[in-house]
Amino acid sequence: MSAKTKPASKKPRSEREVVARVRAEHRIVGREHETRQLCAALSAGRNVLIEGPVGVGKTVLARAVAGVLGRKVIRVDGDSRFTEQKLTGWFDPSLVLKKGYSKDTFVPGPLVEAMQDGSILFINELNRMPEAVQNVLLPAIDESIVNVPQYGTLRAVPGFLVVATQNPREFVATSHLSEALMDRLEWVMLNYQNFEEEREIAKRASGFGEEPYLSWAIGLARLTRSHPKIKRGASVRAAIAILQILAAKLRTGDKGMIDEGDFREAARLALPTRIELNTGELDGTYDQQVEFVLKELWEQLKKNS
Repeated sequence: MSAKTKPASKKPRSEREVVARVRAEHRIVGREHETRQLCAALSAGRNVLIEGPVGVGKTVLARAVAGVLGRKVIRVDGDSRFTEQKLTGWFDPSLVLKKGYSKDTFVPGPLVEAMQDGSILFINELNRMPEAVQNVLLPAIDESIVNVPQYGTLRAVPGFLVVATQNPREFVATSHLSEALMDRLEWVMLNYQNFEEEREIAKRASGFGEEPYLSWAIGLARLTRSHPKIKRGASVRAAIAILQILAAKLRTGDKGMIDEGDFREAARLALPTRIELNTGELDGTYDQQVEFVLKELWEQLKKNS
């Protein structure tokens, strides 16, 4: 399915203003350099690939910058089952029986819709798309055209661009983008943010800033990214989840307060689905492996505190 984002009402006059409005209107913490990069590329009419781990805000930043620049966004989510027809469009079978193949019986897909509108086609996790779907994008990006069987050649109006995201190339369940496609995209890299920025993000998103739990949640999530028994660490989303669980516990718990035990229980709920273990280095069932790693993480967190 595709989704649209309404453009902002007033176009900014400088990159500095874009950064300021992205922070003010979309509550984005940090990311000044990446915001300027994305603004420069879009202002120059360049197509962009934003790469980074899960949970670093690739989609949020892309939609925020596009909105501040006054650009409408049509969104598509990457899926290995996505077809070329879903991207370009299809003919309504019932109408074709009555009228034949024509503009009146054609239902535009998100690519054709963005080309006709002069909008930004935003593709979340492009490297999850099948190669055939990726290939459809090449003439659209390179020559602003797309060929639709039974319809003909469609040409994009000025303003059409593609902005895509992808997780790091070593991630499982993703494919590599072709050299031809990569050669037509500018590259913006989003890495994990520093402790203070992640702390501020978690505090805003969870509405819970009680210490030491706020710092513990960020510290624990960050430790997962360097632990030798963890293949893929957690993003700030894990810390947000921990804090939201603690906030609910504080409101509804019988004790009227929270403690270290509550924090550890919240971590047991939030972390397992957001990390991937190097199971070849561990013994026992998966839940035993998770418990062992969480114990090590907790000991390291307390040691660092």
